[in-house]
Amino acid sequence: MKIFVPGRICLFGEHSDWAGSYRRINADLEKGYTIITGTNQGIHAEAKPHPNRLIVSATLNDGKRVGPFEIPMEKDALLAEAQKGGFFSYAAGVAFQILTHYRVRGLEIDNTLTDLPVKKGLSSSAAICVLVARAFNRIYDLKMTVRGEMEFAYLGEITTPSRCGRMDQGCAFGNRPVLMTFDGDRIDVEELSVPKDLYFVIVDLQAGKDTREILNQLNHAYPFADNDLQKGVQEYLGPVNRRIVTEAREAILRGDAAAIGALMTEAQAEFDRSLQPACPSQLTAPVLHDVLNHPDLAPHVYGGKGVGSQGDGTAQFICRDESAQNRVVEILRDKLSMPGLKLVLRSSHRVRKAVIPAAGFGTRLFPASKALKKELFPVVDRTGRAKPVIQLIIEEAVSAGIEEVCLVVQKADRELFEEFFCQPPTIENLNKLSKEDRAVNDALLDLGQRIRFAVQETQDGFGHAVYAAREFAGDEPFLLMLGDHIYASDTETSCARQVLDVFEKSNRSTVGLKAVPEAEIRRFGCVSGVWEKSGDTLSISEFAEKPEPGYAQEHLRVEGVADGHYLTVFGQYVLTPRIFEFLDENIRHNLRERGEFQLTTCLERLRREEGFTGVVVRGRRFDIGTPDAYRETLMEFRKA
Repeated sequence: MKIFVPGRICLFGEHSDWAGSYRRINADLEKGYTIITGTNQGIHAEAKPHPNRLIVSATLNDGKRVGPFEIPMEKDALLAEAQKGGFFSYAAGVAFQILTHYRVRGLEIDNTLTDLPVKKGLSSSAAICVLVARAFNRIYDLKMTVRGEMEFAYLGEITTPSRCGRMDQGCAFGNRPVLMTFDGDRIDVEELSVPKDLYFVIVDLQAGKDTREILNQLNHAYPFADNDLQKGVQEYLGPVNRRIVTEAREAILRGDAAAIGALMTEAQAEFDRSLQPACPSQLTAPVLHDVLNHPDLAPHVYGGKGVGSQGDGTAQFICRDESAQNRVVEILRDKLSMPGLKLVLRSSHRVRKAVIPAAGFGTRLFPASKALKKELFPVVDRTGRAKPVIQLIIEEAVSAGIEEVCLVVQKADRELFEEFFCQPPTIENLNKLSKEDRAVNDALLDLGQRIRFAVQETQDGFGHAVYAAREFAGDEPFLLMLGDHIYASDTETSCARQVLDVFEKSNRSTVGLKAVPEAEIRRFGCVSGVWEKSGDTLSISEFAEKPEPGYAQEHLRVEGVADGHYLTVFGQYVLTPRIFEFLDENIRHNLRERGEFQLTTCLERLRREEGFTGVVVRGRRFDIGTPDAYRETLMEFRKA
């Protein structure tokens, strides 16, 4: 299994993680607020299970190979190794914590590439800890969320002599900005979406700083301030930091690079005014300030500041655009002899495409499905107009903002769908239509302009049908809807739009959910997980395909869901294109379930690799896949 963990850079709010932790002692202190993001560089590794040992090999920044380091998967041995310090101690510390809480065997990790600079405020040690926690989670299917991986990485690192800050393991969230709030021992995390690309450069100042001395001096101001200098430290890390971080959050959500740059410059000035006097030997930072004020860089950047504990370690700039980012790297290299790392925060992808599998035979509706594809069965909508099921599904997608729809069909059936969506009635029948019906016909033909087709050569399961649309989807996220379900929202926002809205905020694969009683769960895929801070989205920890009640009772209970009810898949997903990688692997290796290539196992892989969000949809789904369900839909859909 291949795993990548990026480094972590603090965009705003350095030091406030540990400052906020003092609220355990002094409740009058302000909470800590930081905005961090993963870097484009990090630690690349391959992991596999081992029967009884922890084995770690590594490739360092200079390409030098070290290890393998080996130790038995025994708590005493792991703890002793963790307390020694050094590279291997981080892996041992995390393994100790995992073994303390879970029944696991060993692990073999080969760190094949490290392109993340170490000791530059980018949390390279935290990346190692997250890597080990993630490897155990995925290899042994521990069903941790990303937050869970972050917590075990932190526990593992503080088992070593390292005294990392609470923000460091935020690299677990990958290359997207995250707002972290620190209130004593409590941490809240909010993932931020970026509407347009933001371009940064991280600068290795090629100088030095003593982080321990910085932390030692600043900690003198806590938990209670004894003089004006210490009050200034608390003021900056408290109310001033809260204001700057709050404004930075809003600027990031707007994609306002200029505002972010101005806030960086302001944050540095406030830092110098309030914190520099507390540790002048380290925070005067002449190299940092020379670089931040270099005249050749000014035309290409909106602003900049120090990184991490500050001092002459690392600086960051936000650039005006991509070309300016390239120019900043060149100036740093040619005029200052300093390496610059590019960091790009990519905008959340707007979902433009939808995939609807419609290649099944409709066995449960035989013999009607022999006469007519089940996707073309008629249903009366809220307006009193009779429409085929597939039209209602496509209208749902288009109303949610989808631009192109791919129907996955059998080769012999393509003509049926093309005739319905792309060809007008004969002139004789067209003349029989009322003016209103002609407008409906024109709208139907317009809908046909959005439709593309993918052929599923053999009917080998739902996963196989989705895989047929891989060329259509390309490298974009897409909305996946079932071909035998229609939907009615309980709000003015369509069901599909509700799912899309959550995806565009989380930038992770998202599935619509619905709570159903235990007696019905054998008909659906089910999930479990934990609620996010907002309380209306779920961080999914497991997918289970049509589970038995006994399994659901033991593994699929979700806090806040009524007793005897479970969260089931609603039939609408937004998936990242990586789903095709896992489907391809299953198909190439002929990995079937119940004789077919299923989607659920690949959703579980996607959850492990990237995380997966669930949202309880405010609406109803109507199944037309069985005679009784179709009958109920005919009676109820118009009234929904």
